[in-house]
Amino acid sequence: MAGSRLEFALALAERAGALGLEYFRRLETLTVTAKGHQDLVSEADRDVETLVRAALAEAYPEDGIVGEEHGRLAGTSGYTWVIDPIDGTANFVAGIPQWCVVIACVKEGQTVIGITYDPVAREMFHAERGSGTFVNGRPVKVSSSDSLGRGSVGVGFSGRSHACGAVQVIDALVAKGGVFFRNASGGLMLAYVASGRLIGYCEAHMNAWDCLAGLLMIEEAGGFAVAYDAEAALTDGVRVIAGGKGIEADLIAICDASFPKVA
Repeated sequence: MAGSRLEFALALAERAGALGLEYFRRLETLTVTAKGHQDLVSEADRDVETLVRAALAEAYPEDGIVGEEHGRLAGTSGYTWVIDPIDGTANFVAGIPQWCVVIACVKEGQTVIGITYDPVAREMFHAERGSGTFVNGRPVKVSSSDSLGRGSVGVGFSGRSHACGAVQVIDALVAKGGVFFRNASGGLMLAYVASGRLIGYCEAHMNAWDCLAGLLMIEEAGGFAVAYDAEAALTDGVRVIAGGKGIEADLIAICDASFPKVA
């Protein structure tokens, strides 16, 4: 069953990305509002999510849906779709081409499908549990780096957590000869970890729609993700520490010292 959902979701992510790209090419027409500190939403976010929800409801009417903009719809099949229509909205509305569509599917407390689509770069990252991770159909692996000093670590931050934690992570990374990376799209940064572009990623708290797809991709690409419950994340979010196994111990130690285990 998950296999047929994967093919459907890949095509849907491409459709959603195409609609987002239409809006991105006419930013001057967008109405943008603030949901909170550094947390923006536009009609592009809402319309893309509406497209995805409608398609899922038609194809899989018994599946649940959780989306950033339109809340949660309960299902009866045991499958729940998790949607971020435009991850990186601040970039999107500023004309910065670093944003993506994120779609995940959860079953019985585990993410079984993870998709991140970057329509500007035309890159489709995806994973299905037990089947590996791919970029545009090509299999990929996480970085083999065994040192924080060899490669860049993505560091996320949002208004849901204290800024001092992210600052402490960055300070510790630099002290170990490392480099930090941030592009204001956690979904893309996690996909970059899964494809070996970044060696790791950490953030004190992420919502499920931002991270479940990427965490599955990282695991399926041979990396690690600190234990989490996908079902619980749907309501509570999750602390994220993930990357290549060669830097696992060092990255976890830095994060444990820098931000709380329960966000």
